[in-house]
Amino acid sequence: MTPEPVPLLRPPRLLLFSLGLLFSFPGLADDAKDKIRYLEESRPVASGFIQQLGGEVKREFLSKGPEAALKVCTERAPELAKSLSDKHGWRISRVSLKPRNLILGTPDAWEQRVITAFEQRAFQGENPQNIEYGDIVSELGGKSYRYMKALTMQEVCIACHGTSEKINPGVKKRVDIDYPHDKAIGYQPGQIRGAITIKRPLSNE
Repeated sequence: MTPEPVPLLRPPRLLLFSLGLLFSFPGLADDAKDKIRYLEESRPVASGFIQQLGGEVKREFLSKGPEAALKVCTERAPELAKSLSDKHGWRISRVSLKPRNLILGTPDAWEQRVITAFEQRAFQGENPQNIEYGDIVSELGGKSYRYMKALTMQEVCIACHGTSEKINPGVKKRVDIDYPHDKAIGYQPGQIRGAITIKRPLSNE
């Protein structure tokens, strides 16, 4: 008895359509390759920033207390961001929908949309520590690659950013003086606090 022929597995029509676009328009393929490269170059910079800052916060918190940890976030974090920005020629900073430092931490419209999407992804069950997004964006200042990685609340952050009953009294007094319009409170461990944001100009690439 002759066995029946095995049917061929056909690629989905959408996949065939997408591949057809890439072959028909080489620029699309180039953009896709560029996005992957920019993502792979941005990810370690953002992750390194988070790890270094988190390590310094934890070390100060354990050795000197919450007020010393607060100083790392308010003084050391901007220094690290500037150092990385100067090193790579990108704009690197921390932003949040509920910023403490309104001057340095307020997101622009694109960043607001991305952080809102991050919160939705976390709500749907995605691990916040793995949430990131990058894209090539054309704006008034020209074309740039923009990347964001979610910042999640750690246990050590509660003394400065938790609910009112958990915020350290010394921290609250300092924040009330330095940041009278502070919004960065009311968080629980594991929640998204904001994001590391990178803006890489592409005019010279």
